[in-house]
Amino acid sequence: MNRIRRERKNRWIGILIAIGAVVLLAIIGGSVFLFNYALLSPPEARDHQRVYRRMMRHADIKAWADSLNRCNGLRDTFITSDDGLRLHAFYVAAPRPTDRSVLLVHGYQNNAMGMLMLGYMYHHDLGFNVLMPDLRAHGTSEGKYICMGWKDRLDMKRWIEVILSRFGRDSRIVMHGISMGAATTMMTSGEELPANVRCFVEDCGYTSVWDEFRSELESRFHLPAFPLLYTSNLYCQLREGWGFREASSLRQVSRCERPMLFIHGDRDTFVPTQMVYPLYEAKPGEKELWIVPGAIHAQAYWNDPEEYRRRVENFVDNYMPEKGDKPN
Repeated sequence: MNRIRRERKNRWIGILIAIGAVVLLAIIGGSVFLFNYALLSPPEARDHQRVYRRMMRHADIKAWADSLNRCNGLRDTFITSDDGLRLHAFYVAAPRPTDRSVLLVHGYQNNAMGMLMLGYMYHHDLGFNVLMPDLRAHGTSEGKYICMGWKDRLDMKRWIEVILSRFGRDSRIVMHGISMGAATTMMTSGEELPANVRCFVEDCGYTSVWDEFRSELESRFHLPAFPLLYTSNLYCQLREGWGFREASSLRQVSRCERPMLFIHGDRDTFVPTQMVYPLYEAKPGEKELWIVPGAIHAQAYWNDPEEYRRRVENFVDNYMPEKGDKPN
């Protein structure tokens, strides 16, 4: 009888161990899948021509781009990141000499060409020098995994130096990002930056990578954060050296002492509109908030280009007016 009981007990222990092993393997597999699904850069993120063709559907942007092509105005430049990656950007000097420059930062799985509409706005309409980098693992910048703005924030400090070297040490700079580029902008805003950086524009950025991935897990896969987000976060920490929680726009923007314009569509579900409110509240000092009626994610500009230009121009002119003008 005792032998039968021991055999039954051992059988159940074996079954439980097998179930535990299967669950553990499923969690590990799911964690790696989630990490790669979210952060492994796809080929389309590197394809400048694909994005360029999409932008050329807009007649005004096409006319501007064609004029740049005729005079070889849009040029390439490169930097090396702190961890040895070769990173790329396009730049173009203003139509007339100016000390006003913009650093434009693209979104998730996009590339520098995806900011051509804002390049057009700042260069053609507002007369700025323009620098448009490819973030890590996008365009022709090196890197295998997307960093969601966190490592990119340090690269932005190097791109600011490129602006100063290309366009003059007295340059006044606005940094303007969309989506992941907006998160990059906010993450950069909390760093120690030269006084040349006068203000920021963030368009539909997330509060943190953790919050954004949790939102996507719930809306796209109908899954709770536990356990996969926790284990994927650990995997990212071990593999890439950063975690989803530390990559926080909210914490960084609370350290920002320079003016910031917050833009968010009221129909944004990819980066839910409600994320902008704690970001706006956390930002000390001068700030503005524009909730764009009817705009979905990253579509505020296309929703009403003229109003977008007017809002941005008024904000930027407050803190870096054209020579001869006085701040409002």
